[in-house]
Amino acid sequence: MVGARPQFVKLAPVDQTLRSAGHDHVIAHTGQHYDALLSQVFFDDLGIGTPDINLSVGSCGAAGQVAGILAGLDPVLAEHRPDWVLVYGDTNSTLGGALAATSRRLALAHLEAGLRSFDRQMPEERNRVPADHATDLLLAPTPVAVRNLTAEGLAHRTVQTGDVMVNTLTAIRARIDAAPEYQPAFVEDGPHLVATVHRADNTDVPDRLAATLEALSRCPLPVRLVAHPRLIDRARSFGLTLSAGALRVSDPLPYPQMIAAMLASRGVVTDSGDLQKEALMLGVQCTTLRGSTEWPETLQDGWNVLVPDPREVSAALSRPRPCGEPPSPYGCSGAADRVVAELAARTDT
Repeated sequence: MVGARPQFVKLAPVDQTLRSAGHDHVIAHTGQHYDALLSQVFFDDLGIGTPDINLSVGSCGAAGQVAGILAGLDPVLAEHRPDWVLVYGDTNSTLGGALAATSRRLALAHLEAGLRSFDRQMPEERNRVPADHATDLLLAPTPVAVRNLTAEGLAHRTVQTGDVMVNTLTAIRARIDAAPEYQPAFVEDGPHLVATVHRADNTDVPDRLAATLEALSRCPLPVRLVAHPRLIDRARSFGLTLSAGALRVSDPLPYPQMIAAMLASRGVVTDSGDLQKEALMLGVQCTTLRGSTEWPETLQDGWNVLVPDPREVSAALSRPRPCGEPPSPYGCSGAADRVVAELAARTDT
């Protein structure tokens, strides 16, 4: 069960491992992300099989999406009666899939379980906490995630697997090294920062969005703003310009090109969850436009810093790059194998 960009990246190695092991694997795409640059391109670039089901819930708000997933997925689960329903991450698709599985009394597994920002105002936190508590098998990526689940009384359902995104990032990095044409054209223009802004907290309040864009426009290096459709819509409705000063707007990039742009950058500025983690894995300094993070490991040694106030962006970007190699808290590239082994072992029993 997937529906958004981060979930497609996590799905890729799990799908490949399931199919290589001869397991039947039905991919249900909720349609939460439906723009081709945020959906189909990931299936093409990452070699994921065509989804067997597409619920096409679209962008109808959180309640509408969850309700649409419940209504659309219920007959699918009734028909297939899978041994496991596997949900990923912390989106509305995660919560909708979890509720649909439990309503049918089907075994539910949650990949990337146990993440906590401890900020209940975050939509992702409101999705992942109830999903975890409904889940039969909690596939936790890190020791921190295991500790969070243990503190909530869920240790008996928890297995630490490592992070499957290591699989994907390792494969993509090797592809980029072998084929420099994956680099976006703007990489040749010289040093740059890569930025993404899409969270409601940063985009839905006109003054805050204006302050964020102003701060980025004043950066000493060109800022390649990879613009999510939500950002473009809000900026247009508020009469704000995305390309000004240091800011240069770009369409969403396919995953290999996004990783190549980050690798070639002097740093990442984002409010995304997974880009914080990807930046750490790539050894790229990150500045996060939030007051909390579900990936506290990224904060070690200053590889990532939290900046809740846009006025503090310049100071954060002026900090020196941490010395030495970044930490490696997410394991090696065998996480997908461990996830599939756990599912298979519990199916046999």
